[in-house]
Parts: sequence; C-alpha cells; structure tokens
Amino acid sequence: MSPPQSQQQFENFTASTLYCEKCRATMPVRERLLLVLPDKEIYDYLCTGCASSVGSREITAGEKIMAQATTPRHARSQASISLP
Repeated sequence: MSPPQSQQQFENFTASTLYCEKCRATMPVRERLLLVLPDKEIYDYLCTGCASSVGSREITAGEKIMAQATTPRHARSQASISLP
C-alpha cells in the first residue's frame, strides 16, 4: 500500500533554512554531498553565513530510486547530458 498523496510530496524534503547556533539566527543553508555508500548518500547542511555544519540528511538507495522514478523522463535525460 502506498502512502497518501499528501505524504508523498514530503518524502524528498530538502531544507533551505536552518537555525545556526554560531550565527544565533535562522540562516539559508547549502547542501554538500558528504559521503557516498553502497546503500545511501549522506549530505551535510552548511550555514551560508559562517559555513558551520547545521544538520545532515541521508538518502537511501530506495529513496533515490523512487525520486528518479517520479522525476519526469525529459528532466532525467537532460540532467544526464554531459558537455565536452
């Protein structure tokens, strides 16, 4: 049984702002790929103000496959094009 449509839209959540202890404010963040393992990828969220780590996110192989399956086919083919 698949999750309801309202839950599916939050399966691939990516943060755009998080609270930074060093800056003492909610700051925009950027996501950096930290580690690639056979069964998952680990990303680190960095504060754009002071570059300190403010969080992390793990994507399992199954979640990545599901995200690719829900991405429109033309978007996937354009993303895989490499320029010389």
